[in-house]
Amino acid sequence: MIKEVLIVEGKMDVLAVRRAVEADCIITDGFRLSPKTLASIGDAYKRRGIIILTDPDPAGERIRRFLSKKFPGAKHAFVPKEDATANDDIGVEQASPEAIRIALGKVRTLDWNPVERFSPADLIAAGLSGGTMASERRARLGAILGVGCGNAKTFLKRLNHYGVTREEYDAGLQELEEGNKC
Repeated sequence: MIKEVLIVEGKMDVLAVRRAVEADCIITDGFRLSPKTLASIGDAYKRRGIIILTDPDPAGERIRRFLSKKFPGAKHAFVPKEDATANDDIGVEQASPEAIRIALGKVRTLDWNPVERFSPADLIAAGLSGGTMASERRARLGAILGVGCGNAKTFLKRLNHYGVTREEYDAGLQELEEGNKC
């Protein structure tokens, strides 16, 4: 049983999570966060902690940003977009139990006093910004590191705000490059 309460967007997400792990969930019902739902999330946050597990799409990211501001000590789990896509739909409910377990195994906490370990130059040097395959490379490295994907600015912010170390980054890049050799 996962100690923290998982925050997901819909009922189908709860079913997908429960196929993967034993956990309590609170449903946001998309961005229609009612005062009652926010109070429930707040109670869970104070008592057990929360893990935000929203869909890897713009709406899910918007919900994540909103909840991150309201609950700054929340933990974050990211299911990669390619693992959460099926039947022309993107969402946690589309993810396999294994993909959900992997995402929950890479939980990160947002650091409101980040250490600026990485710069735009790091992204450019690693082919994560400014190149034709940069978006794909960011998505794959984001999955490896457990920080999700985004444009170069968002990705850089996540590297610095989710406590990714230089060693993790270098190991992730090595794994990314080894995956390209197949």
